[in-house]
Amino acid sequence: MIRPLFFSLLCAISFGAVAQSVIVDGVAAVVGSEIILLSDISMQRQALEQEGQMVSDCQLMKGQLLEKLLIHHADLDSVTVSIEEIDDAIDRRLQQLIAQIGSEQRLEEYYKKSTLEIKEELRPMMTNQMTAQRMQMTLTADIDVTPMEVEEVIQAMHSDSLPLIGTEVELAQITLEPIVSKASSEEAIDKLDGLRTRILEGSSFSTMAILYSEDPGSNKNGGTYKGIKRGQFVKEFEAIAFNLRPGEISQPFKTEYGYHIVQLQAKRGEELDLRHILVKAKVEQSDLDFANARLDSVRDLILMDSISFEDAAMRISSDENSKLNGGVLMNPSTGDLRWKADDLDQGLFYASDQLAEGEIGKVTLIRQPDGQELFRMVLLKKRTAPHRANLNQDFSMLKTYVENQKRQSVMDAWVEIHRQETHIQLNENFKDCGL
Repeated sequence: MIRPLFFSLLCAISFGAVAQSVIVDGVAAVVGSEIILLSDISMQRQALEQEGQMVSDCQLMKGQLLEKLLIHHADLDSVTVSIEEIDDAIDRRLQQLIAQIGSEQRLEEYYKKSTLEIKEELRPMMTNQMTAQRMQMTLTADIDVTPMEVEEVIQAMHSDSLPLIGTEVELAQITLEPIVSKASSEEAIDKLDGLRTRILEGSSFSTMAILYSEDPGSNKNGGTYKGIKRGQFVKEFEAIAFNLRPGEISQPFKTEYGYHIVQLQAKRGEELDLRHILVKAKVEQSDLDFANARLDSVRDLILMDSISFEDAAMRISSDENSKLNGGVLMNPSTGDLRWKADDLDQGLFYASDQLAEGEIGKVTLIRQPDGQELFRMVLLKKRTAPHRANLNQDFSMLKTYVENQKRQSVMDAWVEIHRQETHIQLNENFKDCGL
């Protein structure tokens, strides 16, 4: 089996006898200049339990020991992570949490904390994780394997040791968003014009955002976003926001998310605090019907060989991530074209599950997490039956496996050297963890 590198590194740590000096109450371990608190272990365990994962305190301690060992030596070797990188990672993690739980409001209700408090609580954890990862990447940055090395390692393995690969598919899709009618767009703009007028006449921007904005990420906070840097928002939004004067309210403008008005609150160089109100133009049933009929017609043309699926995708698909590839879907978790059933979202799984190779499914309506509706048709390009991993079919995956083995050997050797030269103390309750 191919073991995750991080897990195998945890298992590689073997610490010497616990030092005789007494460790202060509340401290679980000391690694060089780094401290692991009992509360760190407890909080991590509780967070994992909330996600349905059961992990022992001893396992958590091993992970913390490795992380602190890497952080301690990152400090000695001047390996750092910038504040901007940490901020970006915190924002991405927060958006993942919001997507998982459904909305920012639900997230705050679940944790009984404001978004800002959650972000600040994430900061030390993300800083530690990213510093440890950066140190590990520094140690293994130059590792690479040749095709000959891959072949030698795999051929030397017993066939039963190679992983079993489940059914995998290669897919392409064409999506089509309904075109909002001119009347609906004008209605959204008129609504924003009215709100802007009310604000200029004395109404609170914050109150108007709470009542009318359709941005779930900011409406209950009065439409406020603080510390916005270039690259965080779509270019149309930034083009307006970065050219406002403090206190100024923009005219209504359009982005891919809908129509906005923005008020600049403060500007610090290339960083902004702002408020905004988002109003989405309503999609009418007639708009949906037209988009459905159009994609159905394109499907008919493909089936009659009047146009290829690839050309149709490049011409009309609204999926910017796949249209230039002829609609072919890249698996972001592997960088490969192949998808396991567990990698597919529910909609794609059901859309492709009953298709034969080369078959195009019927046009279906899908709803995005943000409520947007669009139509999709899926082409099953290839289905690979379950099999034992081999060099012909799975070279890319096996190359990654051999590279990970090599990285693991390097890290095992590094840990063995540095655990002996680094001051490490364990609380009595954890004396058997890692021995």
